[in-house]
Amino acid sequence: MEVDPRIVLPGDIIDVEEESTIVLGPGLRQEGDQIVAMKAGILQHLEVGNRYWIESNQKRYIAATGESVVGTVIAKMGEYFRVDIGTAHSAVLPIMAFEGATKRNRPNLNVQSLVYCRVSMANPDMEPELECVNPKTGKADGFGELVGGFVFKCSLGLCRRLLNPNTPILSYLGEHFPFETAVGMNGRVWINSEEC
Repeated sequence: MEVDPRIVLPGDIIDVEEESTIVLGPGLRQEGDQIVAMKAGILQHLEVGNRYWIESNQKRYIAATGESVVGTVIAKMGEYFRVDIGTAHSAVLPIMAFEGATKRNRPNLNVQSLVYCRVSMANPDMEPELECVNPKTGKADGFGELVGGFVFKCSLGLCRRLLNPNTPILSYLGEHFPFETAVGMNGRVWINSEEC
């Protein structure tokens, strides 16, 4: 079932196709056997994985499980790092959440290091938890420390558009000079190029 983009308001009940498992993204919550909108915006649906979410022009990032984010290490603790990802509270990045990490082979991140990671757990009542591995493969797959380059902030909507494969801006830039980039759903974009 393809959902026509429609505007929803907080409290609206969302009709979803329940043939397979449903993944709820930002702005939606299950109450009993109904799916309810928690914020105003445009209801979006992705058939791959049967994902639903509400796209809106909000200012502050609210962590959602499965989203990729660019963060800054703000503290090193015994078994984890504290990472600023732009949410109301800092996130937790366990030392063992890296590819190949063991008690002896720990990642060496300093304060102010940039990391590209995935939100592994997000709950409104707890700090978000991050990981630097792909849960399906157990490999880094691009996650980890970001070395060199620079990071800039932009709107959450622009980051979502940059991650859309149909947005041509990144491919146009790639035609003029080689670069690497990491786009976080939290409104932060990291870019690195030898030519600029």
